[in-house]
Amino acid sequence: MRIAVVGLGHIGLPLAVQYASRGHDVLGVDVDRRIVDTLNAGETPHRDEQTLIDRVPELVATGRLRATDWSDPAGFGEADVVVVIVPVVVDADRQIDFKPIDAATRDIAANLGPNTLVVYETTLPVGTTRTRFGPMLTEGSGRTLDADLFLAFSPERVLVGRVFQDLERYPKIVGGTSDESTRRAVEFYRAALPEGAEVRAVASAEAAEMTKLAETTYRDVNIAYANELARFAARNGIDVTEVIDAANSQPYSHIHQPGVGVGGHCIPVYPHFLFNDDPELRIPPLAREINEGMGAFTVDTIEDRIGSLDGQNVLVLGVAYRGDVREDAFSSAFRLRDELLAAGAHVYGHDPYYDGEHLRSVGFEPYDLDDPSPIRVAVLQAAHDRYRTMSPAAIPQLVLFVDGRNAIDRTAYDEAGIAYVGIGR
Repeated sequence: MRIAVVGLGHIGLPLAVQYASRGHDVLGVDVDRRIVDTLNAGETPHRDEQTLIDRVPELVATGRLRATDWSDPAGFGEADVVVVIVPVVVDADRQIDFKPIDAATRDIAANLGPNTLVVYETTLPVGTTRTRFGPMLTEGSGRTLDADLFLAFSPERVLVGRVFQDLERYPKIVGGTSDESTRRAVEFYRAALPEGAEVRAVASAEAAEMTKLAETTYRDVNIAYANELARFAARNGIDVTEVIDAANSQPYSHIHQPGVGVGGHCIPVYPHFLFNDDPELRIPPLAREINEGMGAFTVDTIEDRIGSLDGQNVLVLGVAYRGDVREDAFSSAFRLRDELLAAGAHVYGHDPYYDGEHLRSVGFEPYDLDDPSPIRVAVLQAAHDRYRTMSPAAIPQLVLFVDGRNAIDRTAYDEAGIAYVGIGR
């Protein structure tokens, strides 16, 4: 097959590589000329996982994989399948921003050949594939939906850094705007995903869209419950990690872990796709409120132990949204930063995946662990491996270590005479 992948980000590029690895001819399209040029030179612009690094040079050299930007969209006219994975996010007011994916859809429509299958993998509010993008594609192409243009939704269910592994082990959910669109999409994924990967059809594009929102919002709600348990445990002198471990020994209990906040492209964003326009949904917005409040809870926890933070030096360890990933989209480090600044603290940041220029650009004073300055409080925000093995002596004059992910063995801090506190510990 000839496949066009629109959006060569941290998920889109691995998908393009996966399809090309199955022997298909893949054209990647992105607005970022740097990504396009790097890929065409036989290198991966993203170095998230070894499989990506290993496969790109050969696939480009053999012509199975190439890239272009929007200045040359004619490749759409030759594609049998177009997979769209352009980000849809929420703005500062938590309103959904469709502008980038709308623009991509219009450009796709203007260049579509006959009988093309278009599949959206970007997470969307329920009904968007059919009622928003269906009309854009038909009006822009002059084609008829489910006659000479086929449309489906299939949510990406992978994590950055382990995309190829997840493609093999998680069922691919597929739903189209008609039975024929669903059938074609199922056939496509069976031919493009790793051999033996499960492809599961659902009744409609709407059912597929809701599946992704249901599974993502479940995690947000579950984490909010864990955070509520952590706050209760903190008020009552109980270690919540012990409680969760004991509770989860019962097979019907699957409580997640509490933390200083929730970040990433998915969990803080996609619940809004579900509840923004439906006031009858009550639990998801409450869960968002609870999880967004964990930064303030962490600051309160600090001040309960050492008093006012006004004028105090506080170090945030890890700006990435999760451990050992170079990605800080919607990281809870930013809300923690704001809460610390509001309390009057001088806020420093360290992350082995980012240089000082980046840290400054996101509002942190860079901290050098190789030439450390005095710090009163350190907060583990992202549980990078480097921090798990870090000596307490690495940070001079440290009084309190806050384990925002309950990920550190506290023994070394106890032995060093440095106070340790976790989230609900």
